[in-house]
Amino acid sequence: MAITKEDILKALSYVEEPDLGKDLVTLNMIEDVQVDGKNVSFTVILTTPACPLKDLIRNACIRAIHTMVDKEAEVTVNMTSRVTSGRAGNSEVLTGVKNIIAIASGKGGVGKSTVTSNLAIALAQSGARVGLIDADIFGPSIPTMFGVEDQRPSMVQGDHGKNYIIPVEKYGVKLMSIGFLTPPDHAVIWRGPMASSALKQFISDVEWGELDYLLLDLPPGTSDIHLTMVQVLPVTGAVIVTTPQKVAIADAQKGLQMFRQPQINVPVLGVVENMAYFTPAELPENKYYIFGQEGGQNLAKKFDVPVLGQVPLVQSIRESGDEGTPVALQNDSPASGVFRELAQAVAQQVSVRNATLAKTQIVEIKS
Repeated sequence: MAITKEDILKALSYVEEPDLGKDLVTLNMIEDVQVDGKNVSFTVILTTPACPLKDLIRNACIRAIHTMVDKEAEVTVNMTSRVTSGRAGNSEVLTGVKNIIAIASGKGGVGKSTVTSNLAIALAQSGARVGLIDADIFGPSIPTMFGVEDQRPSMVQGDHGKNYIIPVEKYGVKLMSIGFLTPPDHAVIWRGPMASSALKQFISDVEWGELDYLLLDLPPGTSDIHLTMVQVLPVTGAVIVTTPQKVAIADAQKGLQMFRQPQINVPVLGVVENMAYFTPAELPENKYYIFGQEGGQNLAKKFDVPVLGQVPLVQSIRESGDEGTPVALQNDSPASGVFRELAQAVAQQVSVRNATLAKTQIVEIKS
């Protein structure tokens, strides 16, 4: 009996997307079904190019065709992606940006900018379109991390004669930072409203174009910057970065709870435990828990969010950041694999969030 497209779709309706809990056909993830005798091909539309379950889904599709249609069928599964968005359709700001992710910590010095930079690069390497706003107005470090301290953004005239800033681009990531606009050896001495105004300009006066993910590297603590962000942007979700030590966890907990305030209500995608353990290059199997153990895991468990990744304390991560070539660029480095897995975990949580939670709205905070 000849194989039909209907046979293929029926078989694939028994293949479940593991994160979303529904079958691929119901989720409209199957396109371009082609049948030529025993040759079968179709395309699976993943929710992110960084999907960690590509091989699992591909194998499940092939197994379903062989089990339910024809065990001798030659099956070709093409994998592509279409990043989902959790933004409300009536949002007028950053209309070309699908997902806005806040990277926060309660405490400074936990390596938040290092994590953000490597995460942005790992997402871009997966095929996603990525932007990064350095929202730490008083201590911008993104220009250093990307090796672009001396670069300056250009301007372009848009509709109605308004001028827009063209972000600096490096390693496939679009970048904007106050560090591009002020001398690197000068301190930014501004009151909160001025810092908030600068962030608003990075959002509304920059030509970001079409992006799958826009990351915001936030300053430590819970400040005017954080409130401005949720009042101006429909934030998809927040990632909390911490080290395992008690003093960092105490502050990270406050940062996490800020996003869960009823008037803010930004979903927390998970926790990243940075400097989780020290591994010497000459003893790659050894782990030394210099800053304590399982602090980030305990924080995630307490607030019922996932641990997105545990980043080791490795000399090459620090060195590569100082040199402006983040370790995520080094495919032969074990540390780069950690950030690829982190990018997959973040993208995975964004997809789940967009499929299961209400659309994000801009927050109205009443004083």
